[in-house]
Amino acid sequence: MSTINKDQIMDESNCSESKVLDANKEEEEEEDLQKLLIPDVQNLPMTPPSAVESNFATFFTIDFMKPAHDQYVYRHANGLCVIGLAPSHVAFKDEGGITAVDFNVGKSDRSEMKVTGKRKKNAQHFESNTALCKISTKNDTYIVRCCVKGSLLEVNQQLIKQPQLLNVSADREGYIAIIMPKPADWLKVKASLLSLQEYKKLKELS
Repeated sequence: MSTINKDQIMDESNCSESKVLDANKEEEEEEDLQKLLIPDVQNLPMTPPSAVESNFATFFTIDFMKPAHDQYVYRHANGLCVIGLAPSHVAFKDEGGITAVDFNVGKSDRSEMKVTGKRKKNAQHFESNTALCKISTKNDTYIVRCCVKGSLLEVNQQLIKQPQLLNVSADREGYIAIIMPKPADWLKVKASLLSLQEYKKLKELS
């Protein structure tokens, strides 16, 4: 066999080994990429987090001004607070649930407020005990309050025509209002609120 043939065979052999090594490397990189993109099923939670759980910190106020007047406060990273009825609110225990929502409380109708622009022009500033609305059941009426001192940016007008949203989705579409507190005011009220874990433990919820 000539020297040329030997060299040719060695080059072909080296080339084949190089291709095998490259193929193995590509497979390892593909596996690493798959691990990053597709997590281990055993490490996944039983149910995926909701939009609220992903984007908001959840707090609760218990017996706010009256027994069983329990409300939630969803705090967004930008400072906004979504206010609504906690699952343990006394109104949900009435037969037939909530049948009506009225934002005409105090000296003004909260549903007629028009807040505009980045500076939230026309926003009204309320104390934590200021009434937001009245909710009615078959046998009783309850006052829902701000819980947080701040500027009232929005009330959920859908509740006027669809009060049943409170019965089926109080923690989502059935929210009551959105309030923007000042940072200092938020720190004060936060100290009096329960975390989600504390609320569940207190109410013995799973």
